[in-house]
Amino acid sequence: MTEESRTLYEVIGGESTIRAMVDRFYDLMELEPEFQLLRSVHGPSLENANQRLFMFLSGWMGGPDLYQEAHGHPRLRMRHMPFAIGTQERDQWLRCMAWAMEDTGIDTELRVRLMNSFFQTADWMRNKPD
Repeated sequence: MTEESRTLYEVIGGESTIRAMVDRFYDLMELEPEFQLLRSVHGPSLENANQRLFMFLSGWMGGPDLYQEAHGHPRLRMRHMPFAIGTQERDQWLRCMAWAMEDTGIDTELRVRLMNSFFQTADWMRNKPD
């Protein structure tokens, strides 16, 4: 099977890699002062957000569509409307994810590819003026 015919889910390493990446993402958000604004948007516990991001990324990357099976269509923008998301929150989310992917050992080329997609989505999620 060529790289081009494999899903992102397969290329990244499947469930275990996505789980490790998402866990690291939320660990960094909890631990690193530079993500304080992003962390404050999430409420007292990160457990639900962690599980939902893992489920979403699994399906988005071509693996089991866990999020849709449990919660229906992601409707990302609608589901994020209750949270004030501006340029700072977007940038902190992207920086946190880039760091999590690097710490998880995601290949540089794949990280760049994913960050391009993540930027487009994160930018689209902005819902407050700066």
